Amino acid sequence: MASSPAPSDHHTQLLPSTPRTTRSSRSNKHEAPPPYQQREVLPDISSQRAPYGQYQLNLYTESLLTGQKPVVTCDPNKLEEQAKAVMEHKGFEYVLGGAGEQSTVTANRKAFSQWRLVPRMLKGHVGRRDMSVKLFGRTYDSPILMAPIGVQKAYHASGENATASACADLGVPFIYSTASSTTLEEIVSEVFAPPRPSTPPTPAPPQSPASAAQPIPIPLPPREKHLWFQLYWPLDDDITASLLSRARVAGCEVLVVTLDTPSLSWRPLDLDNGFLPFAVGEGNALGFSDPVVQKRFADRFTFGGDEPPTIEDNTVAASRFWAGEVFSGYAHKWEDLGTLRRLWGEERPIVLKGILSVEDAKMAVEYGVNGIIVSNHGGRQLDGAVPALEVLPEIVDSVGEKITVMFDSGIRTGADVLKALALGAKAVLVGRPVIYGLGIAGYEGARHVLAGLLADVDQSMGLVGVRDVAGLNRSLLRRINYG
Repeated sequence: MASSPAPSDHHTQLLPSTPRTTRSSRSNKHEAPPPYQQREVLPDISSQRAPYGQYQLNLYTESLLTGQKPVVTCDPNKLEEQAKAVMEHKGFEYVLGGAGEQSTVTANRKAFSQWRLVPRMLKGHVGRRDMSVKLFGRTYDSPILMAPIGVQKAYHASGENATASACADLGVPFIYSTASSTTLEEIVSEVFAPPRPSTPPTPAPPQSPASAAQPIPIPLPPREKHLWFQLYWPLDDDITASLLSRARVAGCEVLVVTLDTPSLSWRPLDLDNGFLPFAVGEGNALGFSDPVVQKRFADRFTFGGDEPPTIEDNTVAASRFWAGEVFSGYAHKWEDLGTLRRLWGEERPIVLKGILSVEDAKMAVEYGVNGIIVSNHGGRQLDGAVPALEVLPEIVDSVGEKITVMFDSGIRTGADVLKALALGAKAVLVGRPVIYGLGIAGYEGARHVLAGLLADVDQSMGLVGVRDVAGLNRSLLRRINYG
């Protein structure tokens, strides 16, 4: 756990040991992804260093000893620019883009600038922070969750496997998207099942002054399996039942139901590029691999004595069929949550994502779900929507004692995370920054961005004067209207 004092805690194992790849080799998403390799570890110089915050010192040490700089920028304001230079154009604009004129995307960031942190001094020993949080009866190492983002092979050939591996190595729950490029079963087998032996360190050159600081080889512990499942809710209850059954078998801990995407929004960047991956089979791995979806598709398109069609031979038709289930334009009703509860299980947590009003938050409580995520889909769905952070405090004040309130939309920095937590969120989801890291350098890039965000949160907690997440509250915030 994040509060463990052991300097060999697996969260300090963040330094890349593999040679850096060139920009040209990283930018081609059609290349086979490199194998995930063992990370080597620099010794924890100070026993007072918190595990996540150690990454900052690791980066400095690596640069000073080897001259090796981070493959992905540490500057959140330069991350998008670097991703644009490396990623394929259509993939980059797909993750970048928002709805309409992207006013909701802009508003999400402006909402964070309206809140400023008020640090407290002489608070005693805050040298080792405890970033752990408890959600739905489980303790997690940090309050950060990986947002459900689909079609990740459009950003890098390694796709969801790379992002899930980065999350697993850092103790961050990975929320699997219904729109993934990779099946749920492959994520489980490739990310959580393989053995993880240690590798010997690379010896220092003769008479190297850095000899005493060479990486120490230690075995990596088994990855903790913190896997959640995000559902774009199909029309067909039998398909829904099949998907949820697979999620249970895969060991998914929490069901996250996205409510704000009954259909796709008007997205000018994608329209200008003519880029809709779901129409040609990308991002449909979960649906295409589902036995009930396969049977429904065959039944729908078999005529007379014809041989039943297969999804593999009819990708475009199958894509339209699947999209008609999950992006049908039909919004389920509150009463339909009873079906989800029956299919998922009475004791298993259900979280609704996309709540932006107090009224809907109260309805979530009334219908017995376990949590909500205050989110506007990162500005990708409704142009002109209210910033998620703007409504977070009133929703927390209304239902925060009755239901677990989490936050999504606009997180870029450690300070952003602190602000959302201080306003009452129990955890936050991060999306675009990690995907930019993935697009730039695959697993290594996604892990670096995520590790950097965790380190930023850790360091910022110490600087604001708190030792644990519970210490973050509104007394540490000042609202400033910049006009």
